[in-house]
Amino acid sequence: MKKIIEASYLTADSAAHYRTILRYFFHQHERMRDFIAPEELLEYMRSIPSFSDYQEEQLHQQLGQLVKWNNLISRQDMTNAKTIEEYKKKRFRYQCTPYTVEIERMVVQLEKMGDTFQGSLEKSQFDRLFQALTNLQHEVEHDLNKSAEEYMRMWEDVFRYLQSIRTSTADYIAYINSEQTDQRMQTEAFIVYKNQFTTYLRDFILSLQKTSLQIQQILVELTSERLQPYFQKLIEHRSAIPRLEDVSSSANDWLTEYEEYWFSLRQWFLGSTIQQSELEVLQWQTNEMIRRMTRYVQRIGERQQHFRSRKKDYLQLSKWFSECKDIDEAHKLSAVVFGSMTIQHLQLEAATTENLHVDTWDEEPVELTIKPRTVRYREKTKPGSFISNEIKKKQQREQYLKEREQEKKLIEKYMNQGMITLSSLSKVEPFIRKLLLSWIGKSMASKNRMVKTDYGLHVKVKLDYEKTITLKAEDGDLLMPDAIFLFEEQG
Repeated sequence: MKKIIEASYLTADSAAHYRTILRYFFHQHERMRDFIAPEELLEYMRSIPSFSDYQEEQLHQQLGQLVKWNNLISRQDMTNAKTIEEYKKKRFRYQCTPYTVEIERMVVQLEKMGDTFQGSLEKSQFDRLFQALTNLQHEVEHDLNKSAEEYMRMWEDVFRYLQSIRTSTADYIAYINSEQTDQRMQTEAFIVYKNQFTTYLRDFILSLQKTSLQIQQILVELTSERLQPYFQKLIEHRSAIPRLEDVSSSANDWLTEYEEYWFSLRQWFLGSTIQQSELEVLQWQTNEMIRRMTRYVQRIGERQQHFRSRKKDYLQLSKWFSECKDIDEAHKLSAVVFGSMTIQHLQLEAATTENLHVDTWDEEPVELTIKPRTVRYREKTKPGSFISNEIKKKQQREQYLKEREQEKKLIEKYMNQGMITLSSLSKVEPFIRKLLLSWIGKSMASKNRMVKTDYGLHVKVKLDYEKTITLKAEDGDLLMPDAIFLFEEQG
């Protein structure tokens, strides 16, 4: 909770001088020049028009202040001293600290970023992550014969791709959901970019759906217990790096760190029993973006079509009326355009042709029975009879109960001591598979995971997300978590 004094130069009174000095140090550090002399720095400062009157004494004061803030490290230069006086002056060279380098690197990124989110939805990111995980799984299954340095590179590749996915997708979704972007989508200029946006999002969704299931399968197989030998290789590589200072971290701390990293990767793709995975959230948000863009484009299109058609019609009509010679001709034009003003219109309920080129008199006439418009008028009715369907209803009921009884016997065939365990089933009928899946779906809406079936049975469903099975049926196989169905009435 201590103050970060290394960032004081960003908001100091003379921040313009401090930031210019440290930005020069940062650029020289990127060019592998570590120690800078004050004379070189003074020449650079005076080359900037805003600091043309910059004084040497002011430079030394500000360099000393930056040393106090731990932004610079001073080192006495004794190589070029030709006299005793020069040696006594303690001429220094300066080097920027690691904190300063990272702060400047962050500030440079902020300057490039601007006021809006950046990010992207690159469809190749998941392919690279899948390839990295495939390589890691291959090495785990082949007894880890490579060097520890190679395994550390593979580990860093996996989490570099994951970090790229997390940051780029989160930033791009934040950009799409920002108020500024939302307002631009509601303008007519957005129609030009509509196809580009939807194609971009659709390609990302297709790539995501293609590779995410493969990545999830690998993560299900690679548990932390199975990766223990691989973690030991990473610890071995980390221990082999020589350090002069005392290293407080032990092998157990490093092992815990790797296990937590791997747990976060699994949770991002697989989720947990109490929280859905970030992958599912990403899919939902991307689909929601496509739906929202489609709604905006539809509204803009309707608005444009509405105003455009009305405007052209009114202009053309106005032109016609303005060209009329007298009021009689205008009345005739009005009768053609708007119809007679006093005619009685009849609406026909009978179906007519949808052909626009057929004239009215070419259609067959329709006879209408006009009813008196009085309150007391009632149509004459004749007493009729109804047909009793009691026998047919009874037959249908018996047929339904017979089918339910056959289905119940079919279910009891798979029961074993009052329960059904999916992993113990060899092959089931498609009806049984649909029925069991419907029970699982209904149990998700219940707090105690209890389901009341159509046969009067109470079933409790237990899912084992750690164990994945293949439920075989006559029409195909289904990869799903193992499930246990407990029947109350069976004990």
